[in-house]
Amino acid sequence: MSPLPTRMANRWEKRRALMLPPGQGQLYWHVLLGEDPEARAIVQEAHDRLAGLPGLDLVPQKFIHLTTLVAGYSHEITGHQVNVMAEEATAQLARVAPITVTLGRVLYHPEAVVLEARPANRLRPLLEAAKFATRAATGRDGALAHTAWVPHVTVAYSSADGPAAPIITALGKQLPERDVTIRSIHIVNQDGPETVWDWRAVAQVRLGTS
Repeated sequence: MSPLPTRMANRWEKRRALMLPPGQGQLYWHVLLGEDPEARAIVQEAHDRLAGLPGLDLVPQKFIHLTTLVAGYSHEITGHQVNVMAEEATAQLARVAPITVTLGRVLYHPEAVVLEARPANRLRPLLEAAKFATRAATGRDGALAHTAWVPHVTVAYSSADGPAAPIITALGKQLPERDVTIRSIHIVNQDGPETVWDWRAVAQVRLGTS
Protein backbone atom coordinates (compact mmCIF):
# COMPACT_ATOMS: atom_id res chain seq x y z
CA MET A 1 0.00 0.00 0.00
CA SER A 2 1.65 3.19 -1.21
CA PRO A 3 1.95 5.83 1.53
CA LEU A 4 1.75 8.79 -0.86
CA PRO A 5 0.56 8.15 -4.41
CA THR A 6 0.60 11.05 -6.85
CA ARG A 7 -2.55 9.95 -8.68
CA MET A 8 -5.83 8.38 -7.66
CA ALA A 9 -7.53 5.77 -9.86
CA ASN A 10 -11.19 4.93 -10.34
CA ARG A 11 -11.53 1.72 -8.31
CA TRP A 12 -14.88 0.76 -9.78
CA GLU A 13 -13.76 1.18 -13.38
CA LYS A 14 -10.63 -0.88 -12.76
CA ARG A 15 -12.66 -3.62 -11.09
CA ARG A 16 -15.68 -3.59 -13.40
CA ALA A 17 -14.79 -6.94 -14.97
CA LEU A 18 -14.47 -8.50 -11.49
CA MET A 19 -17.80 -7.24 -10.16
CA LEU A 20 -20.40 -9.91 -9.58
CA PRO A 21 -24.05 -9.56 -10.62
CA PRO A 22 -26.81 -9.54 -7.98
CA GLY A 23 -27.38 -13.05 -6.70
CA GLN A 24 -23.70 -13.94 -6.75
CA GLY A 25 -21.39 -13.05 -3.92
CA GLN A 26 -18.13 -13.58 -2.13
CA LEU A 27 -17.62 -14.68 1.45
CA TYR A 28 -15.25 -12.54 3.49
CA TRP A 29 -13.82 -12.79 6.96
CA HIS A 30 -14.51 -9.25 8.22
CA VAL A 31 -14.10 -7.54 11.57
CA LEU A 32 -17.29 -5.48 11.64
CA LEU A 33 -16.81 -2.14 13.37
CA GLY A 34 -19.95 -0.25 12.38
CA GLU A 35 -21.25 -0.26 15.94
CA ASP A 36 -17.94 0.53 17.63
CA PRO A 37 -18.05 4.15 18.90
CA GLU A 38 -14.29 4.70 18.61
CA ALA A 39 -14.16 3.40 15.05
CA ARG A 40 -17.18 5.46 14.09
CA ALA A 41 -15.67 8.59 15.63
CA ILE A 42 -12.35 8.40 13.80
CA VAL A 43 -13.98 7.50 10.48
CA GLN A 44 -16.31 10.47 10.92
CA GLU A 45 -13.28 12.69 11.56
CA ALA A 46 -11.81 11.51 8.27
CA HIS A 47 -15.11 12.03 6.45
CA ASP A 48 -15.42 15.56 7.81
CA ARG A 49 -11.96 16.43 6.50
CA LEU A 50 -12.72 14.90 3.10
CA ALA A 51 -16.18 16.44 2.78
CA GLY A 52 -16.73 18.20 -0.52
CA LEU A 53 -13.80 16.64 -2.34
CA PRO A 54 -14.86 15.06 -5.65
CA GLY A 55 -13.96 11.55 -6.73
CA LEU A 56 -14.43 9.79 -3.39
CA ASP A 57 -17.05 7.31 -2.20
CA LEU A 58 -17.08 7.49 1.60
CA VAL A 59 -17.62 4.18 3.38
CA PRO A 60 -21.01 4.25 5.16
CA GLN A 61 -20.66 4.19 8.93
CA LYS A 62 -22.69 0.97 9.27
CA PHE A 63 -20.22 -0.84 6.98
CA ILE A 64 -16.96 0.15 8.69
CA HIS A 65 -14.85 -3.00 8.63
CA LEU A 66 -11.40 -4.55 8.69
CA THR A 67 -10.96 -7.18 5.98
CA THR A 68 -9.06 -10.27 7.11
CA LEU A 69 -9.45 -12.86 4.34
CA VAL A 70 -11.52 -13.60 1.24
CA ALA A 71 -12.89 -17.11 1.78
CA GLY A 72 -14.26 -17.62 -1.74
CA TYR A 73 -17.37 -17.36 -3.87
CA SER A 74 -20.62 -17.90 -2.01
CA HIS A 75 -21.99 -20.33 -4.62
CA GLU A 76 -18.92 -22.54 -4.13
CA ILE A 77 -19.19 -22.75 -0.33
CA THR A 78 -22.18 -24.53 1.21
CA GLY A 79 -24.02 -23.57 4.35
CA HIS A 80 -22.55 -26.64 6.05
CA GLN A 81 -19.04 -25.50 5.12
CA VAL A 82 -19.76 -22.05 6.56
CA ASN A 83 -20.77 -23.71 9.83
CA VAL A 84 -17.56 -25.76 9.81
CA MET A 85 -15.52 -22.61 9.15
CA ALA A 86 -17.14 -20.91 12.12
CA GLU A 87 -16.61 -23.93 14.38
CA GLU A 88 -12.96 -24.30 13.41
CA ALA A 89 -12.29 -20.58 13.89
CA THR A 90 -14.04 -20.66 17.27
CA ALA A 91 -11.70 -23.43 18.39
CA GLN A 92 -8.67 -21.53 17.11
CA LEU A 93 -9.68 -18.28 18.84
CA ALA A 94 -11.05 -19.75 22.06
CA ARG A 95 -7.96 -18.76 24.04
CA VAL A 96 -7.33 -15.47 22.23
CA ALA A 97 -8.45 -12.53 24.35
CA PRO A 98 -10.15 -9.48 22.78
CA ILE A 99 -7.59 -7.51 20.76
CA THR A 100 -7.06 -3.77 21.09
CA VAL A 101 -5.56 -1.91 18.14
CA THR A 102 -4.96 1.77 17.44
CA LEU A 103 -6.35 3.64 14.46
CA GLY A 104 -4.85 6.98 13.48
CA ARG A 105 -2.15 6.66 10.86
CA VAL A 106 -3.50 7.40 7.36
CA LEU A 107 -2.33 5.29 4.42
CA TYR A 108 -3.03 6.10 0.80
CA HIS A 109 -3.60 3.72 -2.09
CA PRO A 110 -4.48 4.89 -5.60
CA GLU A 111 -7.90 3.29 -5.11
CA ALA A 112 -8.57 3.97 -1.43
CA VAL A 113 -7.83 5.97 1.71
CA VAL A 114 -7.43 3.85 4.84
CA LEU A 115 -6.50 3.92 8.51
CA GLU A 116 -3.80 1.46 9.52
CA ALA A 117 -4.63 -0.84 12.44
CA ARG A 118 -1.57 -1.11 14.66
CA PRO A 119 0.25 -3.09 15.82
CA ALA A 120 -0.44 -5.54 13.01
CA ASN A 121 1.05 -8.51 14.85
CA ARG A 122 -1.79 -8.42 17.40
CA LEU A 123 -4.22 -9.23 14.60
CA ARG A 124 -2.21 -12.14 13.23
CA PRO A 125 -4.25 -14.73 15.22
CA LEU A 126 -7.39 -13.58 13.37
CA LEU A 127 -5.76 -14.08 9.99
CA GLU A 128 -4.30 -17.46 10.91
CA ALA A 129 -7.63 -18.66 12.32
CA ALA A 130 -9.48 -17.54 9.19
CA LYS A 131 -6.94 -19.30 6.95
CA PHE A 132 -7.05 -22.52 9.00
CA ALA A 133 -10.85 -22.58 9.17
CA THR A 134 -11.29 -21.87 5.45
CA ARG A 135 -8.84 -24.62 4.53
CA ALA A 136 -10.41 -27.10 6.95
CA ALA A 137 -13.91 -26.49 5.63
CA THR A 138 -13.33 -26.09 1.90
CA GLY A 139 -9.97 -27.68 1.18
CA ARG A 140 -8.86 -24.40 -0.38
CA ASP A 141 -6.85 -21.47 0.89
CA GLY A 142 -8.59 -18.14 1.07
CA ALA A 143 -7.06 -15.07 -0.54
CA LEU A 144 -5.72 -11.82 0.84
CA ALA A 145 -7.41 -8.68 -0.43
CA HIS A 146 -3.91 -7.27 -1.09
CA THR A 147 -0.60 -8.94 -1.87
CA ALA A 148 0.76 -8.04 1.56
CA TRP A 149 -1.59 -8.09 4.55
CA VAL A 150 -1.72 -4.63 6.09
CA PRO A 151 -4.63 -4.55 8.57
CA HIS A 152 -6.65 -1.41 7.90
CA VAL A 153 -10.03 0.26 8.02
CA THR A 154 -11.05 1.92 4.76
CA VAL A 155 -12.64 5.37 5.03
CA ALA A 156 -13.12 6.13 1.31
CA TYR A 157 -12.74 4.55 -2.11
CA SER A 158 -11.57 6.46 -5.15
CA SER A 159 -14.29 6.77 -7.79
CA ALA A 160 -12.38 8.91 -10.29
CA ASP A 161 -8.97 9.38 -11.85
CA GLY A 162 -7.20 12.49 -10.64
CA PRO A 163 -4.46 14.01 -8.53
CA ALA A 164 -3.96 12.67 -5.01
CA ALA A 165 -2.57 15.92 -3.59
CA PRO A 166 -5.93 17.54 -2.67
CA ILE A 167 -6.97 14.44 -0.72
CA ILE A 168 -3.63 14.16 1.08
CA THR A 169 -3.67 17.87 1.92
CA ALA A 170 -7.19 17.64 3.35
CA LEU A 171 -6.66 14.50 5.44
CA GLY A 172 -2.94 14.49 6.22
CA LYS A 173 -0.95 11.53 7.45
CA GLN A 174 -2.25 11.24 11.01
CA LEU A 175 -5.58 11.62 12.79
CA PRO A 176 -6.09 11.82 16.57
CA GLU A 177 -5.66 8.21 17.63
CA ARG A 178 -8.50 6.00 18.76
CA ASP A 179 -8.20 2.57 20.37
CA VAL A 180 -10.59 -0.08 19.12
CA THR A 181 -11.15 -3.40 20.88
CA ILE A 182 -12.03 -6.35 18.64
CA ARG A 183 -14.18 -9.02 20.28
CA SER A 184 -15.37 -11.01 17.28
CA ILE A 185 -14.93 -11.69 13.58
CA HIS A 186 -17.72 -12.40 11.08
CA ILE A 187 -18.14 -14.34 7.88
CA VAL A 188 -19.96 -11.94 5.58
CA ASN A 189 -21.64 -12.62 2.25
CA GLN A 190 -21.10 -9.59 -0.01
CA ASP A 191 -23.73 -10.05 -2.72
CA GLY A 192 -23.41 -8.45 -6.15
CA PRO A 193 -21.30 -5.39 -7.00
CA GLU A 194 -19.27 -3.82 -4.18
CA THR A 195 -20.96 -0.49 -4.79
CA VAL A 196 -24.40 -1.65 -3.64
CA TRP A 197 -23.23 -2.67 -0.13
CA ASP A 198 -25.48 -5.74 -0.03
CA TRP A 199 -23.93 -7.42 2.99
CA ARG A 200 -25.23 -10.26 5.14
CA ALA A 201 -23.36 -11.70 8.12
CA VAL A 202 -23.72 -15.49 7.96
CA ALA A 203 -21.61 -16.40 11.02
CA GLN A 204 -19.96 -14.75 14.00
CA VAL A 205 -16.95 -16.03 15.90
CA ARG A 206 -16.26 -14.53 19.32
CA LEU A 207 -12.77 -14.32 20.78
CA GLY A 208 -11.89 -15.84 24.13
CA THR A 209 -14.80 -18.27 24.45
CA SER A 210 -12.90 -20.90 26.46
